[in-house]
Amino acid sequence: MEGAGVESPVANCPACEDLVEHEEIRRVSKGKGEDVLARCLVCGNVHTILIRPPKLVLVKTTLSDGRDSQSAEIESDEDEKISVGDMFEHEGVTWRVTRMDSVESKGASNLVASEISSMWATRSDKTVVGVTMTDGEFSESSKIECSPDKVFSCGSIMELGDGKWRIRAIHTGNGRTLTGSRNASEIRRIYLHPPKKRY
Repeated sequence: MEGAGVESPVANCPACEDLVEHEEIRRVSKGKGEDVLARCLVCGNVHTILIRPPKLVLVKTTLSDGRDSQSAEIESDEDEKISVGDMFEHEGVTWRVTRMDSVESKGASNLVASEISSMWATRSDKTVVGVTMTDGEFSESSKIECSPDKVFSCGSIMELGDGKWRIRAIHTGNGRTLTGSRNASEIRRIYLHPPKKRY
């Protein structure tokens, strides 16, 4: 007899054709899973419940880190539901799912792993921002790595290399701005001038 507060396992009964409580009679290991002989507590039907771990599938994924992209095969349970915006770890890096195509080559926002033909993800634990440093006639381009939520503000002073620079302008996907602040994830390029320059 089960103790107070202990619930009976729920499983599908083929006789009741519904999910109902069962009493476990016997449990036998089968490979990586188990066969459970159980009695339905509603109709008394005795049947075997097969418990098997889901199969692993490899999802073809394009991983984008700034302008660099690489192909990878991401392991997932075949029945795992994946959505655009989901985060996952791969080789010590955090990635965010940005797009998925079904086996019919149609874009979708939610799919079961076994139904995904291609997936795209971008690195989400860091972002790479292009910078252009201009001092008179001299101009040099570089890149900086930072967290996606780091804020850059036009007019503010930042240290880069051995010097300090003033943010003259910020270029986003919608164009260049001379005012305001932006998160690093929104920025394509930052334009820097020495602090002594006045505009």
